Amino acid sequence: MMGNKKLQVWLPLIFSFILIAGMFLGYELSKPAGGKNRFFSSNTRSTLQEALDLIKLKYVDSVNIDSLEGKAIQEMMNELDPHSVYLPPVDLKEANEDLAGNFEGIGVEFNVFSDTVNVVYVILNGPSDKAGLQIGDKIIKVNDSLLSGRAFSIDEIKNYIRGPRGSKAVLQILRNGKQQTVTVTRGTIPVPSVDAAYMIDKTTGYIKLNKFTENSFEEFMQAMEALKKRGLQSLVFDLEGNGGGFMNEAVDMADEFLDGDKLVVYTQGINSKKREYRCKRPGIFETGKLVVLVDEFSASASEVLAGALQDWCRAKIIGRRTFGKGLVQEQYPLGDGSAIRLTVARYYTPLGRSIQRSYQKGRKIYMDEILQRHSNGELLFADSNKINNGKIFITNCRDTVYGGEGIMPNVFVPIDSSFYEQKLNALIAGSSLNNYIYNYYLRHSQKMEQYNSPSDYVKRFNAGELWDGFIKYPAAAIDFKSINSKEKELIQLRLKALLARYRWRSEGFYQVLNSDDPVIQKALELIK
Repeated sequence: MMGNKKLQVWLPLIFSFILIAGMFLGYELSKPAGGKNRFFSSNTRSTLQEALDLIKLKYVDSVNIDSLEGKAIQEMMNELDPHSVYLPPVDLKEANEDLAGNFEGIGVEFNVFSDTVNVVYVILNGPSDKAGLQIGDKIIKVNDSLLSGRAFSIDEIKNYIRGPRGSKAVLQILRNGKQQTVTVTRGTIPVPSVDAAYMIDKTTGYIKLNKFTENSFEEFMQAMEALKKRGLQSLVFDLEGNGGGFMNEAVDMADEFLDGDKLVVYTQGINSKKREYRCKRPGIFETGKLVVLVDEFSASASEVLAGALQDWCRAKIIGRRTFGKGLVQEQYPLGDGSAIRLTVARYYTPLGRSIQRSYQKGRKIYMDEILQRHSNGELLFADSNKINNGKIFITNCRDTVYGGEGIMPNVFVPIDSSFYEQKLNALIAGSSLNNYIYNYYLRHSQKMEQYNSPSDYVKRFNAGELWDGFIKYPAAAIDFKSINSKEKELIQLRLKALLARYRWRSEGFYQVLNSDDPVIQKALELIK
């Protein structure tokens, strides 16, 4: 009995000692010794991390380890598919803003003419509008930073002008030759994804969507509701040049066109189980005539939407074969403020068509394939536009559709061959057209007030006046004697559209361009 009592007294102390000894032994066994891992060890440091540590500790000169890490990650991304990317901290903010559909700033658009920042548009009811900024104002200084006297990049100017919501931007501006100070309180500035929404005729509406941001579905619904009030019965939905964005926004839009619980798209990957996205509610436009416009730059979410509507025979797809990006990316933050967008699955249309084209020959050949379409005639001839890779599907309306190479349109419309001309491409891509129209608008802004709508402007404004002034413009940098009649018409239309943009923003710009667009004309033929 006495022995048992002594054991009961010492038992808690013995257990405590064993526990502490076990913890110490486990810790010691897991420590590396002599450069080798001990028993039960878990070596979490990769070879890449070991190499970086050696460079940091032993290299002859000082090095930027963060930069080396970024380059190493980028090289790893290059060994994957073309759409898995590394985003350094300096690029991540802008990339996120682009998809968020807003940023924080003063609410102006600007351009640089003769090394001077010129305000070319003031967002209505935005911070700068409330502070009294006007088109034509020249920004000389922001707070203590001078913006004149040397060439600044667009990104540098954005860094000076943008800032946290609620902060102050004290602007020194030049207006009509006189300097004055304007203080602007920065705010959240929306970046619309719906460029234009208007009625082409009494029953046919048009919507132009430039990307799929967090706000795109809401903007789309506002546009649709406004058009329905104006008599919408048929719709031309323009996804030309739309590089994609958030897939869920495309799914929500498809839901407005498709009835029941129809499948819109599904995703699947080796490490990602099949996931279906279906319609969930009655749509705003399930029965009206629908035409979707696409081209070689329509990608990702644009292809998801176009593919679903084509598979279900809900819309006619018009234009040229789409880009062929059918990979799902998810963004993962890294410890230094950077991130990677990693491909985790593939998109498949309701019929099971993969949208993604092959990237097995490397990134360069993959990206150059779009240029190759120009040289092989695919953008000019319907026969060259057809890709038969053996992945053929038949829809319920007996249309033949293809998988694996983007979305093939039901109706092919070639690109205007005039845009192949290097001189015309250089003119449109350069700054002379914009510079000329900006100065023209400043001189004739009151004249533009006589037009009460873009359609009124399209009918009554004579672009000949713009052409006569442009051929005398010193900075035009083009041999006008080499311009043929077709090219002249295209330049005049572009000048007229750019001028409309100052009065009615992007909606005016597209309404003018669309007035003589063969793709739009083909869409109207199908509808009528």
